[in-house]
Amino acid sequence: MFFLLLLVAVFVGGLIGTVGVGGILLIPALSLLAGLSTHTAMATALFSFIFTGLLGTWLFQRHGSIDWRITIPVCLGGLLCGYPGALVNALAPARLLDLLLGAVIIFAGVYALFPAKGGNLQYRPGDLRQKLFLLVIGGAVGFGSGLTGVGGPVLSVPLMVILGFSPLTAIATSQVIQITAALSGSAGNLAHGFIDAGVAVWITLAELVGVTAGARLAHSISQAALKKVVAVVCIAVGAFIILRACI
Repeated sequence: MFFLLLLVAVFVGGLIGTVGVGGILLIPALSLLAGLSTHTAMATALFSFIFTGLLGTWLFQRHGSIDWRITIPVCLGGLLCGYPGALVNALAPARLLDLLLGAVIIFAGVYALFPAKGGNLQYRPGDLRQKLFLLVIGGAVGFGSGLTGVGGPVLSVPLMVILGFSPLTAIATSQVIQITAALSGSAGNLAHGFIDAGVAVWITLAELVGVTAGARLAHSISQAALKKVVAVVCIAVGAFIILRACI
Protein backbone atom coordinates (compact mmCIF):
# COMPACT_ATOMS: atom_id res chain seq x y z
CA MET A 1 0.00 0.00 0.00
CA PHE A 2 2.88 2.37 0.76
CA PHE A 3 4.36 1.85 -2.71
CA LEU A 4 0.96 2.67 -4.19
CA LEU A 5 0.86 5.82 -2.05
CA LEU A 6 4.22 6.90 -3.48
CA LEU A 7 2.92 6.37 -7.01
CA VAL A 8 -0.12 8.50 -6.17
CA ALA A 9 2.19 11.19 -4.75
CA VAL A 10 4.24 11.23 -7.98
CA PHE A 11 1.00 11.49 -9.96
CA VAL A 12 -0.23 14.31 -7.71
CA GLY A 13 3.06 16.16 -8.13
CA GLY A 14 2.75 15.79 -11.90
CA LEU A 15 -0.70 17.35 -11.80
CA ILE A 16 0.58 20.22 -9.64
CA GLY A 17 3.27 20.87 -12.22
CA THR A 18 0.87 20.86 -15.17
CA VAL A 19 -2.56 22.13 -14.09
CA GLY A 20 -2.12 23.17 -10.45
CA VAL A 21 -5.08 21.30 -8.92
CA GLY A 22 -3.52 17.88 -8.30
CA GLY A 23 -2.49 18.41 -4.69
CA ILE A 24 -6.06 18.23 -3.50
CA LEU A 25 -6.16 14.49 -4.29
CA LEU A 26 -3.35 13.71 -1.85
CA ILE A 27 -5.50 14.02 1.27
CA PRO A 28 -7.96 11.19 0.48
CA ALA A 29 -5.00 9.06 -0.69
CA LEU A 30 -3.28 9.52 2.67
CA SER A 31 -6.47 8.53 4.48
CA LEU A 32 -7.15 5.46 2.36
CA LEU A 33 -3.62 4.17 1.69
CA ALA A 34 -1.68 5.29 4.77
CA GLY A 35 -4.51 4.95 7.28
CA LEU A 36 -4.12 8.51 8.54
CA SER A 37 -6.98 10.27 10.30
CA THR A 38 -8.67 13.18 8.53
CA HIS A 39 -6.82 15.76 10.63
CA THR A 40 -3.42 14.09 10.17
CA ALA A 41 -3.92 13.54 6.43
CA MET A 42 -4.78 17.21 5.92
CA ALA A 43 -1.84 18.40 8.03
CA THR A 44 0.67 16.04 6.38
CA ALA A 45 -0.46 16.99 2.87
CA LEU A 46 -0.31 20.71 3.69
CA PHE A 47 3.24 20.32 5.03
CA SER A 48 4.39 18.69 1.77
CA PHE A 49 3.01 21.63 -0.20
CA ILE A 50 5.70 23.90 1.29
CA PHE A 51 8.25 22.09 -0.83
CA THR A 52 6.18 21.69 -4.00
CA GLY A 53 5.56 25.43 -3.74
CA LEU A 54 9.28 26.16 -3.49
CA LEU A 55 9.98 24.09 -6.59
CA GLY A 56 7.02 25.55 -8.48
CA THR A 57 8.10 29.09 -7.59
CA TRP A 58 11.60 28.44 -8.90
CA LEU A 59 10.27 26.96 -12.15
CA PHE A 60 7.88 29.88 -12.76
CA GLN A 61 10.48 32.47 -11.79
CA ARG A 62 12.82 31.00 -14.40
CA HIS A 63 10.21 31.92 -17.00
CA GLY A 64 9.69 35.40 -15.51
CA SER A 65 5.99 34.70 -14.90
CA ILE A 66 5.73 35.94 -11.30
CA ASP A 67 4.63 39.53 -10.75
CA TRP A 68 5.99 40.10 -7.26
CA ARG A 69 4.04 43.36 -6.82
CA ILE A 70 0.84 41.28 -6.90
CA THR A 71 2.28 38.19 -5.26
CA ILE A 72 3.74 39.77 -2.11
CA PRO A 73 0.49 41.18 -0.64
CA VAL A 74 -1.39 37.97 -1.53
CA CYS A 75 1.27 35.89 0.19
CA LEU A 76 1.24 38.16 3.24
CA GLY A 77 -2.48 37.54 3.63
CA GLY A 78 -1.90 33.79 3.30
CA LEU A 79 0.86 33.88 5.90
CA LEU A 80 -1.34 35.72 8.41
CA CYS A 81 -4.42 33.53 8.01
CA GLY A 82 -3.07 30.02 7.48
CA TYR A 83 -2.36 29.56 11.19
CA PRO A 84 -5.89 30.54 12.36
CA GLY A 85 -7.31 28.19 9.72
CA ALA A 86 -5.25 25.33 11.15
CA LEU A 87 -6.45 26.14 14.67
CA VAL A 88 -10.08 25.95 13.53
CA ASN A 89 -9.22 22.65 11.80
CA ALA A 90 -8.04 21.23 15.13
CA LEU A 91 -11.36 22.10 16.77
CA ALA A 92 -13.65 20.97 13.94
CA PRO A 93 -15.21 17.47 13.85
CA ALA A 94 -13.66 15.09 11.31
CA ARG A 95 -17.01 14.61 9.53
CA LEU A 96 -17.41 18.36 8.98
CA LEU A 97 -13.85 18.57 7.62
CA ASP A 98 -14.56 15.68 5.25
CA LEU A 99 -17.68 17.45 3.97
CA LEU A 100 -15.76 20.69 3.45
CA LEU A 101 -12.89 18.86 1.73
CA GLY A 102 -15.29 17.01 -0.56
CA ALA A 103 -17.02 20.26 -1.50
CA VAL A 104 -13.70 21.99 -2.27
CA ILE A 105 -12.54 19.04 -4.40
CA ILE A 106 -15.78 19.06 -6.39
CA PHE A 107 -15.49 22.83 -6.84
CA ALA A 108 -11.96 22.36 -8.19
CA GLY A 109 -13.22 19.69 -10.57
CA VAL A 110 -16.08 21.80 -11.87
CA TYR A 111 -13.72 24.76 -12.31
CA ALA A 112 -11.31 22.58 -14.31
CA LEU A 113 -14.10 21.62 -16.72
CA PHE A 114 -14.40 25.16 -18.00
CA PRO A 115 -11.73 27.11 -19.89
CA ALA A 116 -10.12 29.80 -17.74
CA LYS A 117 -11.09 33.12 -19.28
CA GLY A 118 -9.81 35.65 -16.77
CA GLY A 119 -9.42 39.34 -17.37
CA ASN A 120 -6.59 41.80 -17.72
CA LEU A 121 -6.58 43.24 -14.22
CA GLN A 122 -3.13 44.76 -13.71
CA TYR A 123 -1.16 46.00 -10.73
CA ARG A 124 -1.75 49.71 -10.07
CA PRO A 125 1.11 51.41 -8.19
CA GLY A 126 -0.03 53.51 -5.26
CA ASP A 127 -3.55 52.01 -5.21
CA LEU A 128 -4.07 51.15 -1.52
CA ARG A 129 -7.50 49.65 -2.21
CA GLN A 130 -6.00 47.15 -4.61
CA LYS A 131 -3.30 46.22 -2.10
CA LEU A 132 -6.00 45.59 0.51
CA PHE A 133 -7.95 43.60 -2.08
CA LEU A 134 -4.91 41.39 -2.72
CA LEU A 135 -4.33 41.00 1.02
CA VAL A 136 -7.93 39.79 1.48
CA ILE A 137 -7.55 37.29 -1.37
CA GLY A 138 -4.45 35.89 0.30
CA GLY A 139 -6.15 35.77 3.67
CA ALA A 140 -9.07 33.78 2.29
CA VAL A 141 -6.74 31.35 0.55
CA GLY A 142 -4.51 30.97 3.62
CA PHE A 143 -7.43 30.36 5.98
CA GLY A 144 -8.96 27.84 3.57
CA SER A 145 -5.64 26.03 3.19
CA GLY A 146 -5.13 25.78 6.94
CA LEU A 147 -8.72 24.65 7.48
CA THR A 148 -8.90 21.94 4.82
CA GLY A 149 -5.25 21.06 4.12
CA VAL A 150 -5.51 21.82 0.41
CA GLY A 151 -2.71 23.69 -1.33
CA GLY A 152 -2.94 27.34 -2.30
CA PRO A 153 -3.43 26.87 -6.08
CA VAL A 154 -6.76 25.05 -5.85
CA LEU A 155 -8.22 28.02 -3.99
CA SER A 156 -6.26 31.00 -5.31
CA VAL A 157 -6.32 30.22 -9.05
CA PRO A 158 -10.13 30.08 -9.42
CA LEU A 159 -10.59 33.03 -7.07
CA MET A 160 -8.09 35.30 -8.83
CA VAL A 161 -9.35 34.40 -12.30
CA ILE A 162 -12.96 35.02 -11.27
CA LEU A 163 -11.94 38.42 -9.85
CA GLY A 164 -10.31 39.49 -13.11
CA PHE A 165 -6.64 38.45 -13.11
CA SER A 166 -5.18 36.58 -16.07
CA PRO A 167 -4.77 32.79 -15.66
CA LEU A 168 -0.98 33.01 -15.99
CA THR A 169 -0.76 35.65 -13.25
CA ALA A 170 -3.06 33.60 -11.02
CA ILE A 171 -1.12 30.34 -11.51
CA ALA A 172 2.27 32.01 -11.00
CA THR A 173 1.07 33.75 -7.82
CA SER A 174 -0.43 30.50 -6.52
CA GLN A 175 2.96 28.80 -6.53
CA VAL A 176 4.31 31.32 -4.02
CA ILE A 177 1.21 31.54 -1.82
CA GLN A 178 1.39 27.76 -1.60
CA ILE A 179 4.58 28.22 0.42
CA THR A 180 3.36 30.92 2.81
CA ALA A 181 -0.09 29.42 3.41
CA ALA A 182 1.40 25.97 3.99
CA LEU A 183 4.07 27.35 6.34
CA SER A 184 1.51 29.22 8.41
CA GLY A 185 -0.97 26.35 8.48
CA SER A 186 1.74 23.82 9.29
CA ALA A 187 2.82 25.89 12.30
CA GLY A 188 -0.67 25.46 13.71
CA ASN A 189 -0.73 21.77 12.85
CA LEU A 190 2.66 21.19 14.49
CA ALA A 191 1.32 22.72 17.68
CA HIS A 192 -1.33 19.98 17.75
CA GLY A 193 0.98 17.17 16.62
CA PHE A 194 -1.04 16.35 13.50
CA ILE A 195 1.83 16.03 10.98
CA ASP A 196 3.11 12.50 10.35
CA ALA A 197 6.79 13.30 9.71
CA GLY A 198 7.72 9.84 8.40
CA VAL A 199 5.00 9.81 5.77
CA ALA A 200 5.59 13.48 4.95
CA VAL A 201 9.23 12.91 3.97
CA TRP A 202 8.46 10.15 1.48
CA ILE A 203 5.42 11.72 -0.15
CA THR A 204 7.22 15.06 -0.46
CA LEU A 205 10.13 13.44 -2.31
CA ALA A 206 7.68 11.64 -4.60
CA GLU A 207 5.73 14.83 -5.25
CA LEU A 208 8.87 16.75 -6.17
CA VAL A 209 9.70 14.12 -8.79
CA GLY A 210 6.20 14.56 -10.18
CA VAL A 211 6.34 18.37 -10.14
CA THR A 212 9.59 18.36 -12.10
CA ALA A 213 8.22 15.98 -14.71
CA GLY A 214 4.88 17.80 -14.82
CA ALA A 215 6.51 21.16 -15.47
CA ARG A 216 8.26 19.66 -18.50
CA LEU A 217 5.13 17.92 -19.76
CA ALA A 218 3.15 21.15 -19.44
CA HIS A 219 4.77 22.44 -22.61
CA SER A 220 4.25 19.30 -24.72
CA ILE A 221 0.76 17.91 -23.99
CA SER A 222 -2.78 19.13 -24.38
CA GLN A 223 -3.70 21.12 -21.28
CA ALA A 224 -7.40 21.05 -22.19
CA ALA A 225 -7.53 17.25 -22.30
CA LEU A 226 -5.53 16.87 -19.09
CA LYS A 227 -7.73 19.34 -17.23
CA LYS A 228 -10.81 17.33 -18.21
CA VAL A 229 -9.27 14.16 -16.81
CA VAL A 230 -8.39 15.96 -13.58
CA ALA A 231 -11.91 17.41 -13.41
CA VAL A 232 -13.56 13.99 -13.65
CA VAL A 233 -11.21 12.54 -11.02
CA CYS A 234 -11.80 15.48 -8.64
CA ILE A 235 -15.58 15.31 -8.94
CA ALA A 236 -15.60 11.54 -8.40
CA VAL A 237 -13.24 11.71 -5.40
CA GLY A 238 -15.11 14.64 -3.85
CA ALA A 239 -18.43 12.87 -4.22
CA PHE A 240 -16.97 9.73 -2.64
CA ILE A 241 -15.63 11.67 0.37
CA ILE A 242 -18.97 13.41 0.95
CA LEU A 243 -20.87 10.12 0.60
CA ARG A 244 -18.54 8.39 3.06
CA ALA A 245 -18.90 11.26 5.54
CA CYS A 246 -22.71 11.10 5.34
CA ILE A 247 -22.98 7.35 5.91
